[in-house]
Amino acid sequence: MARGVTFQVLDGIDKGRIFRDLSLPVTIGREEGNVLRLNDERVSRYHAKVQIDNNDFIITDLDSTNGTRVNGNVVQIRRLRYGDRVNVGRSLLLFGSNEEIAARMANLAQTMSRSAVPSHGKGKLDDGKTVQTAGLDDEPSQAVDFELDLGANVTLTRDALFIGNRALPPMPLKMTPSQAARFAEILDFLHQGLTEATANIQAKEDGTQVTLDYADWQKVLAVQMLLARYLRLIAEPPELEE
Repeated sequence: MARGVTFQVLDGIDKGRIFRDLSLPVTIGREEGNVLRLNDERVSRYHAKVQIDNNDFIITDLDSTNGTRVNGNVVQIRRLRYGDRVNVGRSLLLFGSNEEIAARMANLAQTMSRSAVPSHGKGKLDDGKTVQTAGLDDEPSQAVDFELDLGANVTLTRDALFIGNRALPPMPLKMTPSQAARFAEILDFLHQGLTEATANIQAKEDGTQVTLDYADWQKVLAVQMLLARYLRLIAEPPELEE
C-alpha cells in the first residue's frame, strides 16, 4: 500500500492548514496543479518535491528562487524525518502527523537510552552482487552539527558508525560493487586532498592556535568546492550521451 505524507503549516499565509495523507510524489509550490499548493508569493511555482525511495522520504529543491531549508539548513536534496521543519518562502511546514512525530520521538528516546552499542563486522558481499554498507534507518545525528568528541570510542555496527554514543549520517544501505568502488575513490580523493592541505599546519606552543599557509588554505577551499560540486551532481545528475 502506498504511503501518504502529512504536512502541517506552522507559519505563513496558510498557517493552521493541514495537508493530510498526500499521495507521493508530492510537489510543493504556489501554482495550480501542485499536490501541496501554498498561497505564498515567495514560494516558487514549483518549489520542491517529496518522494519515497528505498523507504526514505526525500525532499528535493526544484531550483526554487528562494531555496528550501530543512531544520534551518539550506538543502538541495535531503532525507526527511517526521518532525522535521521545512521552510519554503515565508511558509514553515512541519513534516508528519502528530501521531507519526510522537512515534519518532518515542523511538528516539529509546535509542538514546541504550547505554552501549554492540559491535559487528564490516559490510560484506551479499550474494556476490551487492555490498552491505553501514547505514542507520532510525535516528542519525544532524549532519550539520560537526561538534564531535574525537577522543571517544569509534564503534562500527551493522547499521551505523558511532563516535561515542553519536550516530553519524548513514551510508547507503546497499551499493553494487561498482558503485561502492566509485564512492570509495571519491572519498579517498577528497581525503588525500585534505591530508596534503593540512600537512604543513603550524601550531603555537600552547596549542591554542594553528596557522596555515595561503596556498594550503586554497587547497582546503578547493576540496570544499569539489564537495559542493559532487552534492550538486547527486541532486542534478547530468544527462549522459549514449
